[in-house]
Amino acid sequence: MVVLALTLLVSVDAMATPKIVVDVGSGRVIEHEQAFQRWYPASLTKLMTAYVVFSALKSGQMNLETPIAMSVRANKEPPSKMYFKPGQRFPLDSALKYLMIKSANDVAMAIAEAVSGSEEAFVAEMNATALRLGMISTRFVNPNGLPGSGQYTTVRDMAVLAVAIRREFPQFARYFSYEGFAMGKSTYTNYNLLIGRFPGADGMKTGFICASGFNQVSSATRAGKTVISVVFGAPSQEARAEESARLLNKALTATGASGITLSSLTPYGEGRDVVADISGDICTKAAREARYEGRDVEGKMVLNSPYILPMTREPRLVQAPADLPSVSTEIALSRIPIPLPRPTGTLPGQVEPFAASAFAAPAKTAPAATAMPLRSSIPIPIPRPEI
Repeated sequence: MVVLALTLLVSVDAMATPKIVVDVGSGRVIEHEQAFQRWYPASLTKLMTAYVVFSALKSGQMNLETPIAMSVRANKEPPSKMYFKPGQRFPLDSALKYLMIKSANDVAMAIAEAVSGSEEAFVAEMNATALRLGMISTRFVNPNGLPGSGQYTTVRDMAVLAVAIRREFPQFARYFSYEGFAMGKSTYTNYNLLIGRFPGADGMKTGFICASGFNQVSSATRAGKTVISVVFGAPSQEARAEESARLLNKALTATGASGITLSSLTPYGEGRDVVADISGDICTKAAREARYEGRDVEGKMVLNSPYILPMTREPRLVQAPADLPSVSTEIALSRIPIPLPRPTGTLPGQVEPFAASAFAAPAKTAPAATAMPLRSSIPIPIPRPEI
């Protein structure tokens, strides 16, 4: 019987934010902190959604031209989303771009229904896959990362998943490195601030809800060496990018060999099995205001890292058309089971003004996190809202 973890209100100041960085080829862990602390994954969940889709592609169950239909249920998912109407169809190739670049929650649900017939069946496959991969402290309750009771992971487990994706599905690595996509006259850029700015950056996914703070799984490759970092609970988009860049640079330039690998790293940390909730540090009025204080006179974010370069060109966009003929919702949705209630205790939402649709459990107000040390200032455009 699965025991649901209780939510713990934790101050960012009281507990160091979880992080880890590993070498993909060897599995060697270069740095880790709070690696087994349970945390809300937010949209990092979509990495597992992608893994399950890649498995379906590899087995021949689907191909990149397989039509994905927007269902009534998927259409009702909160932002970030593509706002497709029920019955509208788009190829799986485009769906993966919407999923990884726009972090579209409605598309994640539509993909889940297309692959497994229902959200519930897809989530069961997500959890079975996590168990098989050795993600020992992870449980999913939906395919998009929207807050749900009993959904949690750790930076160690996310590193395990990211390494598995890079090792098992190199043919699909491009979906994590796109700078943006165009759909008709609309364009969308990647929320990952390292893509196009950190030399060698090639993935993977960002996520945000109030309860988790700003999460990021990053990857970079130089001279044939690929490394992956995972950062949870950063106080801002800038901070998670800066810390991710530091970790990636450390791993890319590391010499010598360590005996610690992802498989040999043993669980540690008092209270690690209680899911941390940092809503009180992230989504208070004071915390939101603090995120704007480091911006330039035009309101643009400023990245203060010696490892992140300015993007002096327009983002390179790939095409992601959604022009397949629509079908009647009766036909498109006839095979989708009647929706079952979500697990009780779903966390209520609130809107983050510039970075995300921020969903969080009720939390007591706690002191805002202290920003990490700043270095050179590089102003960059503000990405569109994310989740």
